[in-house]
Amino acid sequence: MFNKKDKPIVFIGSDHAGYEAKTALKSFIESLGFAVTDLGAFDANPIDYPDVAREVGEKVLEHAKAGAMGVLICGTGIGMSMAANKLKGVRAALCTDENLAGMARQHNDANVLAVGARTTDLELMKKITEKFLTTPFESEERHVRRVEKMDKIEK
Repeated sequence: MFNKKDKPIVFIGSDHAGYEAKTALKSFIESLGFAVTDLGAFDANPIDYPDVAREVGEKVLEHAKAGAMGVLICGTGIGMSMAANKLKGVRAALCTDENLAGMARQHNDANVLAVGARTTDLELMKKITEKFLTTPFESEERHVRRVEKMDKIEK
């Protein structure tokens, strides 16, 4: 386990479909020693996922030098990941298991995790999130080169 000072801040957000899962996941992430900033939804009333994805993505980018990461939850995770990836510099990965979460971090330097509240039970979601947040990027030349190529596509 890392020291708390080594842990980046996590910005978390959901739409109404992910509200309950987000609340439980927020507490879980805090129990791992991360500082968590909740950017909504703050209740189960309907909210548009692109608004939350944009806000979380912008905060991750704003605090990128400090190693900030994001977690997004909607019904399937698809809409959140698509919306977040519209922001230059965000590499959001929709992960449905721990292996994908680890690979997204190790090989792709993903900085935002997307999960689906209607497709992934809470216990699995916790495992996916922990794997994502605690797996470092493997900064081997081939991975760095590929991430840089993704960044060039955005231009």
